[in-house]
Amino acid sequence: MSDESQELGITESKSHKPGEWYAEVVQKANLADYAPMGGFIVTKPRGYALWEAIQDALDGWFKETGVDNVYFPMFIPESFLEREKDIVEGFDPEVAWVTQGGHDELEERLAVRPTSESIIAPFMADWTRSHRDLPLRLNQWCSVVRWEATETKPFFRTKEFMWQEGHTAHATNESAWEEVWTRLDQYERVYEDVLAIPVLRGKKPEHDKFPGADTTTTVEALMPDGKSVQGATSHNLGQSFAEAFDITYADEDEDEKTAYTTSWGLSWRAIGALIMTHSDDQGLVLPPTVAPTQVAIVPIWQEDTKEDVLEYSQEIADDLEEAGFRVELDDRDERNPGFKFNEHELNGVPLRLEIGPYEVEDEEVTLVHRPDNEESVEDRDEIVDAVDEHLETIYDKLYQAAEENLENNVREAHSPEEILGTIGKHGGYVKTSWCGDEACEEAIKEKIAAEIVMQPLDDEGGRTAGEVPEPDRDECGVCGDPADEIAYFAKSY
Repeated sequence: MSDESQELGITESKSHKPGEWYAEVVQKANLADYAPMGGFIVTKPRGYALWEAIQDALDGWFKETGVDNVYFPMFIPESFLEREKDIVEGFDPEVAWVTQGGHDELEERLAVRPTSESIIAPFMADWTRSHRDLPLRLNQWCSVVRWEATETKPFFRTKEFMWQEGHTAHATNESAWEEVWTRLDQYERVYEDVLAIPVLRGKKPEHDKFPGADTTTTVEALMPDGKSVQGATSHNLGQSFAEAFDITYADEDEDEKTAYTTSWGLSWRAIGALIMTHSDDQGLVLPPTVAPTQVAIVPIWQEDTKEDVLEYSQEIADDLEEAGFRVELDDRDERNPGFKFNEHELNGVPLRLEIGPYEVEDEEVTLVHRPDNEESVEDRDEIVDAVDEHLETIYDKLYQAAEENLENNVREAHSPEEILGTIGKHGGYVKTSWCGDEACEEAIKEKIAAEIVMQPLDDEGGRTAGEVPEPDRDECGVCGDPADEIAYFAKSY
């Protein structure tokens, strides 16, 4: 391999130095750069394309289920934030404040939004008069700032990050719960059907729910290094925000009633999970659903075959583009085929088509899968259908590998020593009975930096427990006191 190829490639090991490896993949695959201010990133076109693919899928599903997009100011007056005391207390260390505009000191501090309930809720109150106005479903795509972020990692944890935040108001608690499940279903769907990542569905423990919420539900994704990623959350806020911001409506009898509200969000942390789950020591690996380039065509020629090979390659590129595939015909003169192979592998292109004089002569195409270099030869006349089938196969390979990682890494433990030993040796999720006392979580967290990332949902289906049966003990796995709850411990991003 040339020095240039070595510089192009990944030098760190995913299994031995996952943090350094991840940072190298993000930069060398041209997804992001570090901003001059610590804790911020510059998202490059290829990285933003991944966010757009997630956004396109979710935004369509949201609109199909009655959601309207809006945009609210990024600055929130301090008096608005203080109307919901739980929000202030929950986000106090994370809020960035603006105190001066131009040369003048502001009369009231403005918070750079850490979340938008406290500015959206007053307008929801203004826009809700009658039961006919409900349910009210709003969503905005924006960035938020949470200043306390330390040990930042591109996409996983930065001081500013992109996300969507949905906010809804309902006449009944039952309608609010239906909303919570609808959004949780859509988040599960985007992970499993778009990102090729299986997830567990659950709820956050009482002490870790969204400030002011009744219940926080979550989808959790397990990374190959054994850490969990909170993939997205959907909150039933009950009536706390509606009472604080006077979101009321006149029912059918003209009696004034207080609404029930929800909020739900997914951030570009999903991109971090995508990179960490599928990529390898050769670079980025992307499922075809989100890859900016799905198919790279690499013509291979000598001078006497160049014209025929390029013409044949162009015809195939045209056919694939016409069929709707995202195709790059890499006909650069200044790069040899080996360099091109390495570069497209590094960039995560799912499928490579190699075309030389033999392929032209035999009217065939050689196809190579990015995840495992599986190679096959297909007829030229069937190339559109063949590419479609191969891309589906590549998606299935990625999903199955991630699913195997998840199913093999949900374990039970029934004592502090077992919990600590299992997480220390294997990582993954450790399932145990729990008394509900936060102190038991702290006892584990202090020793191994693992926490309760989720609990099974009480009245909802879904992939909650994996293949592991419910623990057959009714004593807390940490303190031994009576326990009627289940907790999943894990290290997390």
